[in-house]
Amino acid sequence: MAIIDITSLHHPGVEIFSTLTEAQLRKEYEPGKGIFIAESPKVINVALNAGYKPVALMCERRHIEGDASDIIARCGDIPIYTGERELLAQLTGYTLTRGVLCAMERPKEESIEEVCRNANRVVVIEGVVDTTNIGAIFRSAAALGIDAVLLTRNSCDPLNRRAVRVSMGSVFLIPWTWIDDATQLKDLGFSTVAMALTDKSLPIDSTILTTTPKLAIIMGTEGEGLPQSTIDNADYVARIPMSHNVDSLNVAAAAAVAFWELRRR
Repeated sequence: MAIIDITSLHHPGVEIFSTLTEAQLRKEYEPGKGIFIAESPKVINVALNAGYKPVALMCERRHIEGDASDIIARCGDIPIYTGERELLAQLTGYTLTRGVLCAMERPKEESIEEVCRNANRVVVIEGVVDTTNIGAIFRSAAALGIDAVLLTRNSCDPLNRRAVRVSMGSVFLIPWTWIDDATQLKDLGFSTVAMALTDKSLPIDSTILTTTPKLAIIMGTEGEGLPQSTIDNADYVARIPMSHNVDSLNVAAAAAVAFWELRRR
């Protein structure tokens, strides 16, 4: 173990946990590959189980032989930065969840064809930028039978630290990649359904949708929803019935309902 005791906020090597922004992390190390930060022992173990490669670890001293011990045993000869809880909180700008952070290599970006191979239910996330919503959507997708996640380039990065933590590591369990727009999936045999409030919207439990062999569910932001062009280009439009004059749900909650109702029967 290469344990490095930190006594300064400017210790060489710790910038990946402190001063580098999410955008800069994506460009660190190998060009075009980058790194991301996973937080908490449970999430880090999920990433390791999925084959993600650790680069460096940061944890409180008390966790070296505690919560981080099994992770350290799995990570090989990487630097392990350690220090007191207060110093690490100053360094990172937040209190570490259960005292452990791990910098890991980003995976190679896969093609849409690779991600959707053998898939029959996928979700397209369009323009969702809230990290909490992204993490929650991934967690629901992994739990409720969605085979792959595709995100438009104006959506939040799923490997954002907070998105990873909210997903409880689900971003490592389900294939995902970037997409220009949902129409690309039609060449792969998918029908598309836009989740939107229109006069043409089908109820979410419509048999037309539940019996479609390959279906892509398109989710937009809870504020502005999906662009009209996306709705117009979809094969179907669907809505979740509401009570008490509530017009819509948060996108993460709506996604969970849609995934359950539109799972392949």
